[in-house]
Amino acid sequence: MKNTEIKSLSASETAERIVAEKENLTKLRFAHSITPIENPNRIRESKRLIARLKTALTAK
Repeated sequence: MKNTEIKSLSASETAERIVAEKENLTKLRFAHSITPIENPNRIRESKRLIARLKTALTAK
């Protein structure tokens, strides 16, 4: 998700997206702990997306 897409979201949509991404990150971490996932960089990308969403929410 690009920053322009994040900025176009409303505050409630951003909060919902943060919750969804946190759930996704939890699933990725769990899957990676059981058997290494194919692309572990997805965990890093997910964490960065959550940080971008939190920053955008704070700015609003």
